[in-house]
Order: sequence, then C-alpha cells, then structure tokens
Amino acid sequence: MRPVSRVRRLAAIAALTLVGGALVSAQPVSGRRRVSLVVTGGIVVTQNAARQVLNPGAIAVDGRDIVAVDTPESIGARFTAGETIDARGQIVLPGLINTHTHAPMVMYRGLADDLALMDWLQKYIFPAEAKTVSPEMVRIGTRLAVLEMIESGTTTYADMYYFEEEIAKATREAGLRGVLGQTIIQFPVADAKTPAEALARAEVYIKTFKNDPLIVPAVAPHALYTLDQESLLASVALARKYDVPIIIHLAETRDEVDVARTEHKATPVGYLESIGFWGPRTLAAHGVWVADEDIEVLKRRQVGIAHNPESNMKLASGAAPVVKYLAAGVAVGLGTDGAASNNDLDMFEAMRQAAFLAKIVNRDPTAVPAQAALDMATIGGARALNMEAAIGSVEPGKRADLITVSTSASRHTPLYEAISHLVYVARGDDVRTTIVHGKVLMKDRQVRTLNRASVIADAQKLSDSVRRAIR
Repeated sequence: MRPVSRVRRLAAIAALTLVGGALVSAQPVSGRRRVSLVVTGGIVVTQNAARQVLNPGAIAVDGRDIVAVDTPESIGARFTAGETIDARGQIVLPGLINTHTHAPMVMYRGLADDLALMDWLQKYIFPAEAKTVSPEMVRIGTRLAVLEMIESGTTTYADMYYFEEEIAKATREAGLRGVLGQTIIQFPVADAKTPAEALARAEVYIKTFKNDPLIVPAVAPHALYTLDQESLLASVALARKYDVPIIIHLAETRDEVDVARTEHKATPVGYLESIGFWGPRTLAAHGVWVADEDIEVLKRRQVGIAHNPESNMKLASGAAPVVKYLAAGVAVGLGTDGAASNNDLDMFEAMRQAAFLAKIVNRDPTAVPAQAALDMATIGGARALNMEAAIGSVEPGKRADLITVSTSASRHTPLYEAISHLVYVARGDDVRTTIVHGKVLMKDRQVRTLNRASVIADAQKLSDSVRRAIR
C-alpha cells in the first residue's frame, strides 16, 4: 500500500465515530440535515390518529421537537445526528403521562395500608403531614418521585401538593414535564394557614413558572369536602385570571356523594356546576361516583378525568365508569395517585389494572382493550391536560417526549403484538431510555440528570425522621 493511500484510509476511518451503538458520520453528509438525535431500529408505536406502528421505525429529533418519523432507511438517508440511539429489540413510544399524583408522598409509601379513604386521610396521612411536611421534605420526596418516574417511563405528570414551587424546581432540574398544582385547602397546613394565604402563594408560584418550557403551574383546590364555596370560586378566579389549569379531587368515594347531597342537594358534579366551577382547563381526579347526567356535564364543560384504578381499588373507593366516559367522548387519562395509596408510580401497572378493572366491572373482556389502555396513558392523558397539540404521540412537530421499552426479558417472548405487550407484559423497569423535550434523561437505565445514589440516600435519611414523627 502506498503511504498516501494509507493516510487517506486512516483519515476515512477517523471520520467515522460510534454513537449509541450505531456508526454515523462525524461530519454532515451532503444532502442530509443535521439534527440533535435519532432513535432508530425499534418498533415505533406512534399513537397518532391512525395508531400507526412502524416495525422497524426511526425518529429524528432536532432540539425539543420531533422532525420526522419513518423507516430507519429513510431517516438515515435524510438526517445525520449528534447522538444516535440504537433501539433494536425495543419498543419506542410516546412518554407516559401520569395525570394524577402527589409526588412528595412517596415519603409516606407503606405508612398506612388497607384502610378506607377517610380513615387513611384523617387518622394517618393528615396527621403525618402536619408533623413532617416542609420545603426540605417536599424537595427530597419530589426528587425520589421523579427518579422513579424517569426510570419507569413517565415523561409528564400532574401533581397537587404543598410548597409546589419546590416540586416545580425539582421537576425542572430533573428534566421532567409537569402540570403542577398548588393545593388550596380549608384547614391550616404546612405552607398556608388559610385558603387566602394558599391562594396568595399560588399566585406568586404561577407568576414564577408561567412561561417555563417544562412546568405548567396550576391551582389545585383539594376537594368539595375540604373547601367552602368562597374558596372554590376564588381558586377558579385565580386560575382564569392567569389562564392556568385547575386540578381537583372529584367524587372519589360514596361518602363524598352523600356529603354533597346532604349539604348541597346535588351530586358533587352538579354542585360544582351550579356554582360555575367547571371550565375547559379543569382536571378532575377519580370521578368514580358519577351519574349519567354528571358525565354529560363534564363532557359539555370539557373537563378532563384522571382515572386512578390502583388507588381506587386499594382504598376500596369504587370503580370509575371509564367505558361510559370514553363512549361519551370525555377526555380520560390515567394516574397512579400518590405512592402512599398505590404504592408506586409505575404507569405500566396503571395501564394493566385499568384494563382489568373495566373488564371485571363490566363483565366484558372487550370493555377496555389494550389499545384503549395505552391511549389513556398517552394521547388520552395529553387531552385530559389540554396538551395534545404538544405531547401524547410520536409525530413531527410535537415535543420529543419518548421512551424505549426493552423486549429482551423472557416474559416478552414471544412477541406477536407490541401494544399487547406494553399493556399486559411490560413493567416500569423494562424502560431503557427516557427522553423529554429532546433531552435524554436516561439511557440504558443510567439516569443522567439525577445522582441516583444521592437521591435514595437522602430519602432514606428523611424516612427516619418521618418514622420518629409518627410514633
């Protein structure tokens, strides 16, 4: 070999670099657009209007946005990427959307089990919160919660708790997307002694995060049974003033319906309708005990429902009429509720239990099929949050919120149909990669935005304080 030929050969080799297991050019190839990220080779479940599945497929991401979804050959011919993720042997889908939780309550995981809701709240949770909730507790708990969510494929979550600005900061630092509501409640709590004080806190919080790319601030009046009419309407007025969402617990138990009928001569939905509470940027968590006429009100007012099957079953609160909601065209998303009543934040479990619960309650194996369960965890959740234009499906122009799910485990073999496996087989720890807003938060189970060991150590230390406080 002549020396000049050898130099050229070595230069050609040096011009190639291995990124994410795929060989790509280090310099833009003529005619190919340079993008920040390509995910290629997996089964791409788009969740678009046609529910298109590409096997194999590829996704090109530039900055925060998806710019193309196609075959690996087509994406490879059109784009060159700063980072390439080889998703062969994995399912690629939109990040899961948890429409109801209380992130810091991971610190009360397992604190009080096997109780009805009001006993659980009044005898254990409210007293524990009175002794232990602080900005530090909220920060540590939220960091643990968002770590769990990143590791199990949730990319957007809706929350309501105290010191919500601390939750927002921790969520943003970890890179997750959140619709995060400052709680308004009638009795004194850690961050506010009165509803008026809580509303003032909420206004400051809204102003701080109103234009954040990842955080949507919200107002979260706790429930009909923990607020008077004046405070409920003041919450609505504040949310409408700043055009932000409202999050509320709704008709979670039969007791709540009995209270509403006794005190207001109406169902919870009917009472809130009578005072002008409902509006199109409202998310109602649970919605278990509703009548047909209530469902019509919720549909007409464009209220989203956060269905929490695991929490509802564990607390024996009841089963939401999901089939009726879906038939009426109500936007329904899935939630885990807080880890104190679930006891995890795994949305794959929420999908599976949503399907199973609907089947047994309706005595119909077709009641909520796998595709409907996946819809509620993705595009349905996006609609419930009024965010379907930006998230919930893998389509050009939407935010690059993506996850990959490994199918290498023995329980995934054989794999005939990807959507069936996502709902009936997959678990949170099958998630390999989590991407939000175009940023890779976890790759090959390695979280990039949080120090996992530090987060868990801090939570373990805090749990000792919680244990001492509740003795």
